[in-house]
Amino acid sequence: MELLKSDGEVIAEIYRNAQTALTSIADILPEIEDEEIKKEIIGEHEEYERLCAEAALLAKRAGTEVKEPSPVKKAMMWSAIKMNAGADNSRSNIAQMMIRGTVTGLTSLKTTMSESGGIMSDDVKALLQELIDCEERFERQLKRYL
Repeated sequence: MELLKSDGEVIAEIYRNAQTALTSIADILPEIEDEEIKKEIIGEHEEYERLCAEAALLAKRAGTEVKEPSPVKKAMMWSAIKMNAGADNSRSNIAQMMIRGTVTGLTSLKTTMSESGGIMSDDVKALLQELIDCEERFERQLKRYL
């Protein structure tokens, strides 16, 4: 029998996804010279901060512990971003990097949605769907820079 993800596991995934995005954005922002895409990515950062705070509140209410990405994962992301953006910080390359991260996040979140079996509480499901919707919107917006 298939094991379904609990509300706590879903909240942890939402938080982890948003934290990973925040970390990546913090790493890439200093590399961006193009003001238009920089403004776009700063706006994304603000949305991820808001969603992360909402996930933290849900976790507190549910008695769930949430964690930031591990130091090893952070270091790997930092080095990949610095190498890739350092070699080419054009708006299209920055957009491609951001889209790859967004698609990775979307894949994880949509898998979480299906693995929950529809048994999530309404507030957890709403936040998960909101993050999915944001990431889909970010992907569409970033494609304009390709």
